[in-house]
Amino acid sequence: MASLRDFVADVLDAHGAEVDAVEPDGLDVLAPEPLRTALGWQEFTRLGFGAAQPAGALPIGLEGDWLERFGALLGDRGRFAERQLTLADPVSPPGDPTVMINHALELPNAVWRLQGAAAAWTRLLLLTFRYTATSDEKRDGLFTLGFNCATGAVLGPDLLGRLNTALDHASAWTTPQAPALRSAPALWDAETVAARTRPLLEHRIRQDMEPFIAAMRRRLERDRSRVHAYHDDLRRAAQVKLAAAKRGAGDKAEAGVKRESMRIAAIERDYTAKLADLSHNYALKVTVEWVQGLIVVAPVHRYQLLIKRRKNERVLPIDWHPAARSLESPLSDWGLGLTAARLACDDHLHLTDLGGGAACSSCGKAYCRACHPAKCPRCRCA
Repeated sequence: MASLRDFVADVLDAHGAEVDAVEPDGLDVLAPEPLRTALGWQEFTRLGFGAAQPAGALPIGLEGDWLERFGALLGDRGRFAERQLTLADPVSPPGDPTVMINHALELPNAVWRLQGAAAAWTRLLLLTFRYTATSDEKRDGLFTLGFNCATGAVLGPDLLGRLNTALDHASAWTTPQAPALRSAPALWDAETVAARTRPLLEHRIRQDMEPFIAAMRRRLERDRSRVHAYHDDLRRAAQVKLAAAKRGAGDKAEAGVKRESMRIAAIERDYTAKLADLSHNYALKVTVEWVQGLIVVAPVHRYQLLIKRRKNERVLPIDWHPAARSLESPLSDWGLGLTAARLACDDHLHLTDLGGGAACSSCGKAYCRACHPAKCPRCRCA
């Protein structure tokens, strides 16, 4: 909880409070009147973070509405920024990049050759999102997507983690300088950002929610089985009585048949209503909110790869990031671009995820989804 304590201390300090750290995992806060009104605190308040807290502390955690309350204090400040990443010491690129690139790029139907390498600057776009999934229970998630605006590559989780570690050091931050700004590529427009972000958002949320959805389905099946067993027992008992009434004769037997038939119909209606209630209770609603954006002007070592397939050629830039000491994944013209494998198409040498060159489900002809995103060019089926 040290990071949460530091965050709260920074927010309170920015709003004029006097803040002192106390052990274990606490803060003593002398709050001015506007801050007291906003948070409902006394002039002096002791806050506690983590399992072990100072005596008399107000517990602060990720549960409840504390993040929303501190977020309301911040408003839109800090939602978007541009900074330059400066390395304290120069980092040399790998002496033999061939092995490294072979791990990062797999081309089963094309070949590549290293054409050149040079130091360069790039703009990294880091976007943080928060999602809330609500069903019979609630789940929150927070994650960051990253893109290289120069190469078009998606920054994978491992590379993002290493970059965030470098960015956590205050000494690594400076205001973007003119030489770096001139060399770095332009930021993507809003339409491009939305098109690149949307499929990755869906993939990341689905991946993150798999355990939550699996647990929800188990609870739903358990409740369905319980409801079915209960109503099935009632229905079986009513059917036994109905069969007995049908074997009888006279007005009494006829009344019994009518009564048990009505009972069975009522049980079936109640069963249908209970299933509808379960569907409503377990209906899943997911909301996604953009939290923060950060543009990082960063130094890279750029490799130029010459991609060849048949008589076509294409130059592909791919960046090695000194701050993370890691090579990014190659550009993907179709697909999420999170893996190393790429297929090269015949017509325009698009590089796609493996599914981008799959056969059409209708006519069986393989075609490039980057060339023909809407439908198969042969049978015109979507």
